[in-house]
Order: sequence, then C-alpha cells, then structure tokens
Amino acid sequence: MPIAATRFESFSGQHVALLVLFVAGAVVLVLLGQRHRSTSSSRLTRRLLAIGVVCAAVPNQLYVLSPGVFRPGSAVPLELCDLAWMTAVWALWTRSPLPTALTYYWGLTLTVQGVVTPSLGHVFPEPQYFVFWAKHLLVVWSALYLTLGLGLGPTWREYRLAVGLTAVWAVVVYAFDKAFDANYGYLVHKPESASLLDAFGPWPAYIVVSMGILVAGWALITWPWVVAGRRQPLVSH
Repeated sequence: MPIAATRFESFSGQHVALLVLFVAGAVVLVLLGQRHRSTSSSRLTRRLLAIGVVCAAVPNQLYVLSPGVFRPGSAVPLELCDLAWMTAVWALWTRSPLPTALTYYWGLTLTVQGVVTPSLGHVFPEPQYFVFWAKHLLVVWSALYLTLGLGLGPTWREYRLAVGLTAVWAVVVYAFDKAFDANYGYLVHKPESASLLDAFGPWPAYIVVSMGILVAGWALITWPWVVAGRRQPLVSH
C-alpha cells in the first residue's frame, strides 16, 4: 500500500497545474487592469480582489489564533506573506502609494517564491492547502493588477520606506523567533524543503545575502517606474 504524502511536492503534476493557473490569472488581471487605467471601472475589481483576499486569509487566521489551537511558532501572522495580504487589502481598497508599493515588493519577490517553491506541510484536500494557495495567488495577482495593470508603480520614496520597514520587521521577528523557538521568515534556519536560500550558504550568511538581493532587486524593479514617471506621469494614486 503506497504511503500517503505528508508534504506538498514542488514541481509535481499538481504543482505545475497550479503554476499554469497562476500565470493565466496574472495575465488576465494585468490586461484587465490596463483596460481600467483610464476609467473608473477598477473600483469593483479592486474591491472584489480585496474581499477575496480577506475571505482567503482571515477565517484561517482567526482559527489558528483560537484557544486550544494557537501555537506561537506557527499561528502569529509575522511572515512577510502574512503582512503582504494585509497590505494588499489596504492597497486594493485605497490605492494608497505605500501599501501598494509594499504589496509590489513583498508580493512579487517573496510571496511569488512561495508559489514557485512552496514550503507546505499540507496536501490536497486539507483546508490549509487551499488557504495557502488562495492567499499566495491572490496577493501576487493583486500586486500585478495594481502595478502592471493600473500603473500604480512605486517611487524611490516608497522604495526607501519598504527597505526600512522590512529591516525593522527582520529585527523584531528574529527576536520573537529566539524568544518562542520559532522560525518566522526563516531567520533562524532554512526551510525543510528546497528553496532559493539553499544557494546562499549557512546561517547567517543566507540572511545577509538574501537581504542584499532583495534590496538590489527592489531597486531594479523600482527604476523603470521612476524613469517612466519622469517621461510621462503615470495614473494618479
């Protein structure tokens, strides 16, 4: 009798199907957002996406925080992916520059890593399986809709704020990890499954390298928006 899988397998047939869904949804939302740039039609789409993110994340968050279920090492919403769904809802509802930029940076460089190389200890049809994929896909789709779709790209000001806030997050979460024997943000050790962090050496080298890559990568994806903004103002926030 075959042994049932206990962890999601990266690049399995199921994962490839989810990646196809991810790309298809991204393309549709970017094209839809571009059609909405010069109209007021984005409001309904933004609100529907925001409600979708809330429905995917909040019920599960309330469940894992409930008495008898709560575990300090896994239930507290301290991962950047957790913060990303919160900023995504904020950005979708208001189109405010800072949450939009945070969703762009965190969603397209960190949450998307969870889509491509998921570290998931749940398999179909466990509820956590659906929560993980719904939350991750919706956050990345929201980031793409707001930026490549509606054209709400960041400036250097939002870049600096994002770097500063992420640095503060790392310090606070590392302290929490050490205090509660947790590993939020993989700041104490690498994930059990294969990830990009494996190429960056042991602790703490992989943290320094990954943060350096993030800062450089965020600068790289900010620069085109700044150049485009100088040539021709993008849609107002």
